[in-house]
Amino acid sequence: MALSCNPKILIADEPTTALDVTIQAQILDLMRGLKNDFGTAIILITHDLGVVAEMGQRVMVMYAGGKVEEASVEEFFHRPLHPYSKGLMGSIPRLNESLANTGERIRPLRDNWHGAVTD
Repeated sequence: MALSCNPKILIADEPTTALDVTIQAQILDLMRGLKNDFGTAIILITHDLGVVAEMGQRVMVMYAGGKVEEASVEEFFHRPLHPYSKGLMGSIPRLNESLANTGERIRPLRDNWHGAVTD
């Protein structure tokens, strides 16, 4: 019903979470259609980095309730700046690579940023 009014902006909060890949693809195709056919801007809130890479133009990373990084999708995926962003990118599985092969350990985020609740 909300889409029948041809909104200028759509806020999609985790629209593909817990969906199988077929339904997820259909939802993303519908969102692409809204953007292309009606010029609808979409704010996509998601934890799925694959969806971000496929759908996004710009990325804003939130940590502890605040924005810690904003960049183009290409810039974010190739050169994350913030430690939390680097941790997100480090969590992406890569072919022919395991954590044991990198010689690195997963490091916890120990820094407290403004607004972070650690207790």
